[in-house]
Amino acid sequence: MKLVRRDLVRGGPGSVKVIPEEDDDMWHVYNLISVGDSVQAVTVRKVIRDLAHGGRDTERVKLKLEIKVENVDYDKEGQVLRIRGKNILENEHVKIGQFHTLEIESHRPLLLRKDIWDSVALDILKQACDPTASADLAVFLMQEGLAHLLLVGRSITTTRARIETSIPRKHGPAVAGYESALKKFFENVLQAFLKNIDFQVVRCVVIASPGFTKDQFRDYLLLEAERRGLRSIIENKSRLVLAHSTSGYKHSLKEVLDAPAVMSLIKDTKAAQEVRALKDFFSMLSNDAARACYGPKHVEVAHERLAIQTLLITDNLFRNSDVATRQKYVKLVESVKDIGGTVHIFSSMHVSGEQLEQLTGVAAILRFPLPDLEDIEM
Repeated sequence: MKLVRRDLVRGGPGSVKVIPEEDDDMWHVYNLISVGDSVQAVTVRKVIRDLAHGGRDTERVKLKLEIKVENVDYDKEGQVLRIRGKNILENEHVKIGQFHTLEIESHRPLLLRKDIWDSVALDILKQACDPTASADLAVFLMQEGLAHLLLVGRSITTTRARIETSIPRKHGPAVAGYESALKKFFENVLQAFLKNIDFQVVRCVVIASPGFTKDQFRDYLLLEAERRGLRSIIENKSRLVLAHSTSGYKHSLKEVLDAPAVMSLIKDTKAAQEVRALKDFFSMLSNDAARACYGPKHVEVAHERLAIQTLLITDNLFRNSDVATRQKYVKLVESVKDIGGTVHIFSSMHVSGEQLEQLTGVAAILRFPLPDLEDIEM
């Protein structure tokens, strides 16, 4: 995300002007905007004009509006952010106080004003404007005739390609047709690879499938790279990692990221750090339950006793429309860091974040056992 202008006070009021440029950026903007903020952007609105001969015509005009935010909705499929609220900027077509919905899209600048720029909002802004924060892990989930390419970024997992090819059964006279269809399938996957994988950003490409489909595709990929002189693939073949998955569907991503062999190879990526933290929590919950807790009340009590070693929390909790609730979680994050604890803020757009959501969205690994927490109502 491009930061055009920053004029704010930490813990106080101010504004930033930004231009979202990638899928991750739209998610960051969604997390930055809270109810009560104001957002200024250019929008398009239909305006009815009277014609000279007495008729009427509809014209689309560009307007600069500033909305006092009452609701924010993110369309992850269309990568569009919709912000609804009352207009607070004088305009000939939209009166002050009139409701309007701003649609924010990539490459369109917006000005965001807040009364309080807390530490979580500033961290999101810093991460969003970090040029190294783009998707650093690519995963191909495959089975014969079906493949999904997922780019796993710091905050969002996006599906960049779905490849589907009808492949006949491999027996009898149909063998030739099978080989031809499989080659066509692999070629389509290769094209998706070339279009979406930038080794300047992506650190690791995981190719996962049941059976030998992954091995066959890697062999095809390397053979074609040599034949066509695809230097980016030849020079980075050490970054190709094979893994087992039960299918080529997106839900298999969790099992791929959980595999120890894959974890050891992708350990430096943001997604791997989240998966590892959640795995450590579940391991502690199973083996030493008194040193793990979840739920707002239990985590709050554990923190009061200075017991939190690692805090796991989802970004959804910071989008609470109640300002006091948001501030409570912001203070929790700041306080855990102040006493030397580690904080992982999980994206609800990642599989690990979805898992944490099922445990109320907040959990902790403790420095020492607190067995009496079980007696406190959640």
